[in-house]
Amino acid sequence: GLPNIYSFGPRAQKQCKWGPKERRLGDWSFGYRGRGSPLPESLHTPVPQSSLHPPPLPPHLAGDRAMAAAAPPPAAALEQLSKTKMFGGHNLRFRHQSAALGCPMTFSLFLPASPASKLPVLYWLSGLTCTDENFIIKSGAQRAAAAHGVALVAPDTSPRGLNVEGEADSWDFGVGAGFYLNATNEKWKNWRMYDYVVKELPKVLTDNFEQLNTSCASIFGHSMGGHGALTIYLKNTDKYKSVSAFAPIANPINCPWGQKAFSNYLGTTKSEWEEYDATLLVKKCNTLSTPILVDQGEDDKFLAEQLLAGNLEEACKAAGAPLTLRMQPGYDHSFFFIATFIDDHIAHHAQFLKSG
Repeated sequence: GLPNIYSFGPRAQKQCKWGPKERRLGDWSFGYRGRGSPLPESLHTPVPQSSLHPPPLPPHLAGDRAMAAAAPPPAAALEQLSKTKMFGGHNLRFRHQSAALGCPMTFSLFLPASPASKLPVLYWLSGLTCTDENFIIKSGAQRAAAAHGVALVAPDTSPRGLNVEGEADSWDFGVGAGFYLNATNEKWKNWRMYDYVVKELPKVLTDNFEQLNTSCASIFGHSMGGHGALTIYLKNTDKYKSVSAFAPIANPINCPWGQKAFSNYLGTTKSEWEEYDATLLVKKCNTLSTPILVDQGEDDKFLAEQLLAGNLEEACKAAGAPLTLRMQPGYDHSFFFIATFIDDHIAHHAQFLKSG
């Protein structure tokens, strides 16, 4: 792989500044918006003038250099940012240029040790303010993934670095809050996380990792990511073997987070909102046979106003859709909650990924 030149060591972390709009959601996570402090003076090494003007190439090579300089790198070319060993496998992090989003994107990948056959893929979608790293660092999912022989893929939660006016004004919209939809408002035209997760990222994985069987995939997520996992699955039951969620935003058209996101990304046409609401989509799915697993903490401070798990439960009953909703006493919205039940979710997906 490429050298790990972009991972953040302790010194770099101390030098890193969090943007003024970063806040915490309870005790669970905060997002990094890519703002960093200047390099210390000791790292500003003068460049020798001689290196700025290298000698000319011989005539027979000059044309090759011109052609190489003119050719842009392929869109799916991956830049490896880090690699760490864990439970016999490896956590890997990559950056690539996204055609769907029009900006560089990062994703994290856990590959179990040397598989005898191609690995099925389990996509994780994170919640508000997160990056691709929160789940990989905090959930402890790698132990179960290694045991079951399942690869984990965690994309970022939105485009970054586009400098759209208002993109970082609040933690629940814009950067770190892509809501896994395709925006139709021109201002937010790059916010096409649905296409990125469903179409572009699987192709990037297929093109670059021969050990992955991307046609055998499942999906799960937390909060905003739980909303994304449920809606993507319900719209693409032919692409995913199973779905589960932790504390999902289950009925976004009826909660403040969803209303804020949908009105800005999608405008005022409510029929477009309905295409990204799991409670409404499940009513259209009359042939669901694979059970949907949802864990919800009873002490989650967002449950009553934002998450609305009961609305999803009622919709599933009305549609005859198999739902296992587990209300967990004493648990909140944090990664402590996720880490407690993550093994159950990976086992849930493994049974369908291995049977498929």
